[in-house]
Amino acid sequence: MPQLPEDIIDRLNQMERRLKALSTAVNTRPAVSEIRPPTQTGSVTITRPLFRIFDGYDHEIFADDIMTGGLARPWLHLMPPVPVDMTKWPSTTSATFTTIARSFNPVWQPKLRLSVNTGASSGATGQVRVMVDDVQFGPTVTAGSTYDHVNLLPGDMKTKFGTTMKIEIQAMATGGTVYAQPVLIYGTQT
Repeated sequence: MPQLPEDIIDRLNQMERRLKALSTAVNTRPAVSEIRPPTQTGSVTITRPLFRIFDGYDHEIFADDIMTGGLARPWLHLMPPVPVDMTKWPSTTSATFTTIARSFNPVWQPKLRLSVNTGASSGATGQVRVMVDDVQFGPTVTAGSTYDHVNLLPGDMKTKFGTTMKIEIQAMATGGTVYAQPVLIYGTQT
């Protein structure tokens, strides 16, 4: 066998090591998605595959709805229609911050966007703030201005994923009534 230059042998050995590393990585990494073959559910045969995607912590972050089409997970909240008459909005006459509206929502994304219309009765002044899991989320705004804030949720996303967060709108008033009505809320990416 002819003598090969040493740099070619070194390069072949290096290439062999890289192929072994690639083969090991391909065979040991968890699947990013899972596709299932057609199944029988009662009298209905599901002919479309189920497609699911997981994150690095084995949380299911995406799945399609094979029965009717569309998205199965994450399911997304839609805001209900709200009154346009400010006097029908959640309100307070308290001189200290008081919770006037509360909701509970699942944690799917690491950030939250929340927009709240605020107002005050004639001659009144006041402030509005938002609390997420008892931690202030964003600024305190003067009644009559719009609260619109996007930021990371408080706490560790790795442990909060899929749990329920509490969102509270708090207001305080001087000399009358302060009103606040959420008009937009959704989770978003970092």
